[in-house]
Amino acid sequence: MKLNSKYINQILAELTDIENHMKANFASLPDAITEIHHSHKLSAQNLIHYLSLRDIDIRKLQDELHVMGLSSLASSESHILRQVQEVKMRLGASYRSTALSPITEERATENLKRKIHHLFGVNPEANLPFIMVTFDKSFGDDYAVIKSLLLNGMNVARINCAHDNEEMWARMIHHIRKASNKTGKQCKIYMDLAGPKIRTKILTKKKHLKGSLEPGQVIWLAENKDDITTDEIVISPGIEGIIEQLKKGERVLIDDGVIQGEIEWADHHRAAVRITRVSKPKLKLKDDKGINFPDSDINISALTEFDKQCLPFMSEHADMVGYSFVKTPDDLTALRNEFNAFNIRMPHFIIKIETTQAVKQLPAILLEGMKDETFGVMIARGDLAVEIGFERTGEIQEEILWLCEAAHVPVIWATQVLESLNKSGLATRSEITDAGHAAAADCIMLNKGPHTIEVLETLKEIIKRSSEHKNKKRYLFRPLSIARDFISSLTTENQT
Repeated sequence: MKLNSKYINQILAELTDIENHMKANFASLPDAITEIHHSHKLSAQNLIHYLSLRDIDIRKLQDELHVMGLSSLASSESHILRQVQEVKMRLGASYRSTALSPITEERATENLKRKIHHLFGVNPEANLPFIMVTFDKSFGDDYAVIKSLLLNGMNVARINCAHDNEEMWARMIHHIRKASNKTGKQCKIYMDLAGPKIRTKILTKKKHLKGSLEPGQVIWLAENKDDITTDEIVISPGIEGIIEQLKKGERVLIDDGVIQGEIEWADHHRAAVRITRVSKPKLKLKDDKGINFPDSDINISALTEFDKQCLPFMSEHADMVGYSFVKTPDDLTALRNEFNAFNIRMPHFIIKIETTQAVKQLPAILLEGMKDETFGVMIARGDLAVEIGFERTGEIQEEILWLCEAAHVPVIWATQVLESLNKSGLATRSEITDAGHAAAADCIMLNKGPHTIEVLETLKEIIKRSSEHKNKKRYLFRPLSIARDFISSLTTENQT
């Protein structure tokens, strides 16, 4: 294809507009950048540049660049401004060396490697992600199992503080340290804060629950049944203050979305929920099932009183703390303040993205995380899938990966990896494909199950095979709503 100068100049003009858009948006963020740890300065700059690119639709430009045999800017999340400049130079533009972005692909790769090392340590198998294993209560008294997990590839031990107690956690940690010393295998300790538990508590007498739930049926949400005069089912979400924040038309999901309803009417004390879908036949409502409010702006603290009581133990024993149900940057500030109030060592934070609000606020959350030298992000796909809808889970987890790569932030891919294999000893075909995709993350989390050793062996084999011929596909960059909302907020702030 022979290109005339007019066509080349048109492409150069589009690229120059993109470059200027990137630089202008970064220049509008001086206050936030000054508070970021010096090791993240370039990463923050690249994140803003990438968000600026994803604020606009460049699909036509990408196709044109691809036809010309040039980079289409896809797979350049970690060094996006420099990639734009490199493409421009191929088309004849010239730069002084001082005008070129210092964030090259090589420098971005080294930056991320350094952060991964700070967070997870040294990986004995350099081309594989780290592997995190969720501990079961039975592990507390089974040194042999823990030793076997280490020998079969576990790099990080996950202790979920929503279960058991400090005595049990201490026994688990003792066996981990002992097995690590005996085998020479390094193992980091990751401890999950429990977070707020929004779960069903049935207030109605049991006789009202004999029949199964059906679409069209009305149930009630209330903190207590004092104001309910109806004979219909009444359940509490278990946390005060939620009911008064609900609005008509918002969805309610119960039991991992198996039950879906819509709020028909609400006041400060109660809400009527019309059941719109029941995914399992003859399903009966039970206590202690999760409740999600994906459309509601629920203002409750991600840090509970129980979580606060766990912080001294975590400070003493944990390398990483998983922060559940983060929704805004203020949640990170609150956790820092609590550690500082105790005047104790602060483990590295792992920010769990598992709510609709966290996805929308991800750029701001990443910038807030950059105030610490080392932190990571977990894509907690279980709750996230319920919140955003299962049909969008694949799309959203890709977007999170892109933004974290742009920010040079290590990512943990979590929830239901080879779940059937772990529980029953037999993997599904879709799980094998999912496990191959997990190689895009820096660490993969496995849930607990009786076949964990087999899962470790299978996962390593899948990732080895896929990584031998793995190469990023060429993505087309439609605008991301996450990026558009963030860039729009910068413009709004500058106008006020």
